Amino acid sequence: MKKTWSILLTLVLSVGLLAGCGNDDKSTDSGAANGGSDGSQDKKRIALVLPEKIGVNPFFALMDEGLQKAAADFNVEVKTIESTDPASIEQNLRTAVAEKYDLIITSTFQMEDALKKVAPENPDVPFAIIDTVVDLPNVRSVVFREHEAAYLLGAAAGLATKTNKVGNVVADDIPIMHKYMTGFAEGAKSVNPNVEIFVNYVGGFTDPAKAKELALLQNSKGADFVAGLSAVGDLGVFEAAKEKGFYASGQDTDNTGTDPEHVVLAQLKGTDAVVYETVKDFAEDKYSFDIRDYGLKEGGVGLTYVTHESKTPLNPFIGQDIVDQLKVISDDIIAGKIKVTNALEQN
Repeated sequence: MKKTWSILLTLVLSVGLLAGCGNDDKSTDSGAANGGSDGSQDKKRIALVLPEKIGVNPFFALMDEGLQKAAADFNVEVKTIESTDPASIEQNLRTAVAEKYDLIITSTFQMEDALKKVAPENPDVPFAIIDTVVDLPNVRSVVFREHEAAYLLGAAAGLATKTNKVGNVVADDIPIMHKYMTGFAEGAKSVNPNVEIFVNYVGGFTDPAKAKELALLQNSKGADFVAGLSAVGDLGVFEAAKEKGFYASGQDTDNTGTDPEHVVLAQLKGTDAVVYETVKDFAEDKYSFDIRDYGLKEGGVGLTYVTHESKTPLNPFIGQDIVDQLKVISDDIIAGKIKVTNALEQN
């Protein structure tokens, strides 16, 4: 009898151990455990490796949203890997290779050095990088014409300002941010030659306190509109606008709902759409290694109320008359009648 109970206990423990396997991975993963006869083992597997944790940065949150939508629409298995610090970036990229993902997507200049090491070592693995260019034969690069949307934002500021003074609170003095600043300045000056533009750098993408301090400084100099160009730092710009009663804009997503009385515009960047399109091409065997460029014409960038609808009512500081003028400017940019400077192409 004791021997019989011992055998039964061993069987129960064995079944329990088997049932517990495969559940240690806490990262985002769609389609990995469908099992059965749905052919999940034949699914294409795609990893999104981010240079930092998604947190409150809409840029990376949108990318993950686009990935999840593509997983559902194209029946692919996806996984999002978030890097906790710069030292983990290259290791996470190598982990995705070791786990034999069919396509590895990553993003921003923060990933450039790691990708330039890992991609040449794995020439048969397809990669994509979003928001910068890595010129390698197994990498697709996806970039945006942010300067076109920035031109619209600058024109809006130039038309709406009552003080002829506006501001830019910018994440850092790095090349890609000059695409925003140059476009903004050209747009503002095109409609208001007398406008003065203040520019201050936060020194990073995740410092709302510093961004708030700079927005308050610009307002103290007379700026009645401050464009937040500092990612997570924009939250500080919004706080300053609410405290002092001036107007502000954010970027990447429509964040006008944060404070409709003061956050009156948002410069949009469709990172969700480009991730979705990248996965779509791969799932449909249409993938190629080239540079994809998304601007106003492709719907990759835009401005609330002008190129995209918003759930937030239009603030009177902007007003419909200005929106109508901006729509004409947008059409002229798309048609090539207005050429907006791309600061990255300047010497």
